[in-house]
Amino acid sequence: MNRSRHSGILLHFTSLPGPHGSGDLGPSAYHFVDWLVAGGQSLWQVLPVGGIGPGNSPYMSPSAFAGNELLIDLAQLVEQGWLEVDALEPDPGFRDERVEFTQVIAFRMSRLRRAARRFRAAGREAERRRFEAFCRAEQGWLDDYALFMSLDARQRARGAADSTWQDWPPALARREHAALADATAELEEECASWKFWQWCFREQWLRLKAYANGRGVRIVGDMPIFVSPHSADVWAHPQLFDLEADGRLRVVAGVPPDYFSATGQHWGNPLYDWAAHAREGYGWWIGRMRNALMLFDLVRVDHFRGFEAYWAIPATANSAVEGAWRPGPGRALFSALYAALGLQPTPHSAGRRIIAEDLGIITPAVDALRAAAGLPGMRVLQFAFDGDAGNAYLPHNFSHDTVVYTGTHDNDTTPGWWKALPGGAQDQVRRYLAVRGDCIHWDLIRAASASVARLAVFPMQDVLGLDSAARMNRPGSIEGVWGWRFHWGQVEGWHADHLAELSALYDRRPRAEAPTPESARGADILAPSH
Repeated sequence: MNRSRHSGILLHFTSLPGPHGSGDLGPSAYHFVDWLVAGGQSLWQVLPVGGIGPGNSPYMSPSAFAGNELLIDLAQLVEQGWLEVDALEPDPGFRDERVEFTQVIAFRMSRLRRAARRFRAAGREAERRRFEAFCRAEQGWLDDYALFMSLDARQRARGAADSTWQDWPPALARREHAALADATAELEEECASWKFWQWCFREQWLRLKAYANGRGVRIVGDMPIFVSPHSADVWAHPQLFDLEADGRLRVVAGVPPDYFSATGQHWGNPLYDWAAHAREGYGWWIGRMRNALMLFDLVRVDHFRGFEAYWAIPATANSAVEGAWRPGPGRALFSALYAALGLQPTPHSAGRRIIAEDLGIITPAVDALRAAAGLPGMRVLQFAFDGDAGNAYLPHNFSHDTVVYTGTHDNDTTPGWWKALPGGAQDQVRRYLAVRGDCIHWDLIRAASASVARLAVFPMQDVLGLDSAARMNRPGSIEGVWGWRFHWGQVEGWHADHLAELSALYDRRPRAEAPTPESARGADILAPSH
């Protein structure tokens, strides 16, 4: 494999085609890997693969460790004898172009519950041994997650749909030993189901990852810096978060006014008690990163600047403007991670499986932390054209140690961005790229491919030339987001051909060689060139 330059596609699993309302780990995922190979691409970047939270956001998962049960391929459960064939008959209300989350959740969870009951009743001995081995290996987070989800489901069944764990009976909210023991016994079957689904997710995930890796495709994951307030992590480890005595939020995460919002963004996630993490040797973070590096070949760490300083908003504030900067853990966290995970803490080799999402308000101190941690940063071409030749997002200002995107999941599609761009900025794009702009999405894909950045990533919407209706997310909005899907009828043969041509022209085509043990772990992707 070419150790210097690679390119790939940003596409979340839910956006894949499939008969059951959203994409999953089934046949379309394997077909997408084959399509990437045909297009000369060696990276597949996805959004967080944990469960979804408020607004169907994958960035508000109920666990920093668990996978999203909704991504389990139901057809594989039929093949294993845990579902009947007629369970695969799709809901007639499903849409090829959109995820209708309410319908999808109801459809998939009903079938997952049937599969769990069938497994408990008639699972084969070898399957049971694998399941039990998984439960033992992942006990550190799995037991808490299964009980948390079971308690949450019970609360919702009782009509408390909007309650959080802080609203649970005080003994459970405080995790008193006797209350936990009683709940575990009472909800034993429900807990077993949540564990079973996590095992199914893990087995299906690893099969898909092995297939992708065997075809020369590496999966780039996404790790949100923060976790959901209503999550197993905060409930099980309240001492690691900046909370009031009753477990409620004292301050919440967000960012001040920036490119995406004139009033900032109020995310609502709990903030960490970094001093408590330091006292525990950053063990929770080490476990989280180890889990991510098992699932993914490379990991994009979201909101990297929060490790240098983070924006703390009083929980009672009405907007993000009322926040203030507080110091993050800095180099101490990365030193602990590298020591525990066997990564070399030098600027040329540390964390070569980790990408820093360094967008937003970036100071020299943030740049210094990223450099000290040895992590590549991100550049987004849609941010480049403000008339300033010194703009860091213009390709002539890139360093080699960069991952370039035409846009991200938070951006408009490139055709949508272009349509909304003022005339003067459009003129700068045309003159800078020496193009007419008639096919602006391919102009930006070409510019990213031609740049010195070692990695180049393009949203699938840009490859297909889709307008703003295909946008994945609008920061600050909880309506109409995360639901975009494509279908294979939109993909023409020339799409892969053109990607393959650009990959060959700009030396991003994977070399046809057997992966080494090191490359199979993804370590070669960001290795320095010599």
